[in-house]
Amino acid sequence: MKNIIRVVAILISIFPCFISCKTGNSPDKNSIATDTATIAMGERSFNHNCGSCHNFRQDGIGPRLSGITKEVDAEWLMLFIHDPKKVIESGDERAKTLFAKYHTMMPAFASVPDEEINAIIAFLNTHQETPVKETKADSNAVSNPIPKPIELSNLTAGLELITQFPASSDNGKLPLTRITKMGFQPDKTGPFVLDIRGKLYRLSNNQPVVYMDIATLEPKFINDPGLATGFGSFAFHPGFSKNGLLYTTHTEPAGTAKADFISGDSLKKGMQWVLTEWKTDQPGSPVFSGKGRELFRADMVTQMHGIQEIMFNPLSKPGDEDYGLLYIGTGDGGCVESGYPQLAHNLSKIWGTIFRIDPTGRNSSNGKYGIPATNPFVKNHRGNELKEIYAYGFRNPHRITWTKSGQMLVSNIGHGNIESVNLVKAGNDFGWPQREGNFALNPSGNLNKVHPLPADDSMYHITYPVIEYDHDEGKAISGGYEYTGNHVPALKGKFLFGDIPSGRLFYSNMADINPGQQAIIKEWKVSVNGITKSLTELCGSDRVDLHFGRDDQGEIYILTKADGRVYKIINATLK
Repeated sequence: MKNIIRVVAILISIFPCFISCKTGNSPDKNSIATDTATIAMGERSFNHNCGSCHNFRQDGIGPRLSGITKEVDAEWLMLFIHDPKKVIESGDERAKTLFAKYHTMMPAFASVPDEEINAIIAFLNTHQETPVKETKADSNAVSNPIPKPIELSNLTAGLELITQFPASSDNGKLPLTRITKMGFQPDKTGPFVLDIRGKLYRLSNNQPVVYMDIATLEPKFINDPGLATGFGSFAFHPGFSKNGLLYTTHTEPAGTAKADFISGDSLKKGMQWVLTEWKTDQPGSPVFSGKGRELFRADMVTQMHGIQEIMFNPLSKPGDEDYGLLYIGTGDGGCVESGYPQLAHNLSKIWGTIFRIDPTGRNSSNGKYGIPATNPFVKNHRGNELKEIYAYGFRNPHRITWTKSGQMLVSNIGHGNIESVNLVKAGNDFGWPQREGNFALNPSGNLNKVHPLPADDSMYHITYPVIEYDHDEGKAISGGYEYTGNHVPALKGKFLFGDIPSGRLFYSNMADINPGQQAIIKEWKVSVNGITKSLTELCGSDRVDLHFGRDDQGEIYILTKADGRVYKIINATLK
């Protein structure tokens, strides 16, 4: 059903086109149900499947849905949802405009009962409120934040298919899997790959073997409605071979248990994220067996932007200040887009931060983990700041990595304009939702409008990205890695990353990644068996869902969630 709402959502994003195609008659709303039972059923479907992408206030991951039944006939919506290809091929102007704008065709939903679609439309029909109004400040909005296009480089990397993961979707629907992260045990037992629908796999002779099934270990585990909900992330303790400690994050329904970090009694709660410590009975076992201990749980306003990344610094050694400290990237939980910007950019709140904790300590407020004495807001504690915070001002700190020189890089998925990579040091403020990339934002206004930085910007002490691109180039950054391997010399000195939905591949030279400046971005290509192909061609889908992995030798892998495949970069040419 979430795909159905995405179809509906796309329609509203091109209202001006719809209006120009109208004959002058208002849409017929007589067929839309108005009884409370149908509306309630539609609301349940919307909240479960759609609320993480859309709201009725302004555009989010998907466009706002208020007023859609004023612009589009329910009958037309029903026909399009059932078979968009047929409607497009019929010559329908609205459908052709959709296809021309998005260059992709939604799948047909002929098997979905009309009753269910009608219920959602009935619920949408109850929301006719006007969107966020333009303000005087919006008159100086930047129409094209980064006008210079990303140039195509002469770099082509050769890929080798390593493995195909078993489908975790229902009835073969795309994406077949939700593989999002690759990691490894400190004792170098081979790569592990996470499918956030619930399983952590170990690659044995390049074949995926289930190491941990979080759904069987956590009875309240859910992975609906998608959009990064589920088995969020994993991290092996650097001393795993001796202490057997593994850490995970996962989602549970709102109100499952008392949260350690709450949004407030009167505010919406869409989901809870849980951080767990697991102690395995046998660290060398090919399959996990052991017990878990909850470290904390946090409420989220919506299902998006949760705790999708946890990492230990792989460069730290026993005796180092950073050894055994866990970094935790927590998004804003959709609070800003839902009208609660006060929850983000707030040192007394968890949302939009990177925590650094000692998971084996006990000096936290709940007594379940430790807070390092060297965290930036421990010594500078003035009142209610969370001492766990290492850095803040993120919308969705999706991936954390360290370069071989010790730089900490965090990829931040943006809202309406900017995707970024940030060079992070203790105490840094990255500005969201007052900033998006190198631009100003009105957190209570139209979040799709960015503005030039104010003349007195230096007084705010914001740290700005070292790499960024705008939504002319892509929609959601897939955080990558510096290449530190030895088998592909052409990748030396490069930070590889890309765009999640489109599968476009980018790099910046490590020498250009410096505080206070923007590194140049170049696009690169891939080939399989000597034939250059795009990732959309390789996975057979216009939405690639690209992610990167790196093994213990520093070699780089590409994960395509749409088809559940993992490729290894085996060579590269510059020509």
